Amino acid sequence: MYAMLIGVAALWGAATGLLVPRAAYRFSVPPGDPWRDACPAGHPLTGAALAWSTGTRPELAAWLVLAPVAVLLASIDHRVHRLPDGLTLPAAGASAVLLGLAALLPEHAGSWLSALLGGLVLGAFYFLLFLVNPRGMGFGDVKLALSLGTVLGWYGWPVVFAGGFAGFLFGAVYGAGLVALRRADRKTGIPFGPFMIAGAFLGLVFGGLAA
Repeated sequence: MYAMLIGVAALWGAATGLLVPRAAYRFSVPPGDPWRDACPAGHPLTGAALAWSTGTRPELAAWLVLAPVAVLLASIDHRVHRLPDGLTLPAAGASAVLLGLAALLPEHAGSWLSALLGGLVLGAFYFLLFLVNPRGMGFGDVKLALSLGTVLGWYGWPVVFAGGFAGFLFGAVYGAGLVALRRADRKTGIPFGPFMIAGAFLGLVFGGLAA
């Protein structure tokens, strides 16, 4: 049963991965430009790893629904340094609703209240960073933090801290690598969304294993 669940999650990741490139190309435009509508190639998703760490608990359904959106946002931000409101805001609402439904089912391993507070706290933290240095932290990152804090908060505050810290660590390593290779300087802006998402994914995996 467990192996079958991982297999189904992997198939889900592969199937939705085929849809992500077209959507990424459509949304990867500067503000004010019309959406585009075609893109080749494909991108891998993280469904199998999430299924492995979460098992048969009901929150897995939320992770698998949100994972393609996260990959799409990371792809768009990497391409055009932009996190569209049309994706970040629905993702924040969907994460709260999906986890609220999961909390009503037996054998769940998280707390809906903790998830909501996690979204508010991480969002507030990124908003503070935005106010302090708007050139270094975009408002799209603030809105993305709402959904990431919600999913991390499902497993508690240590997971919120670990996932949030991992995102900053990944971003710092990437930035330091660019500086070392002389492809950027300390003032060069980098898309931070992919690192936020990667950190949240790592936090979810460890949170699911520890729950």
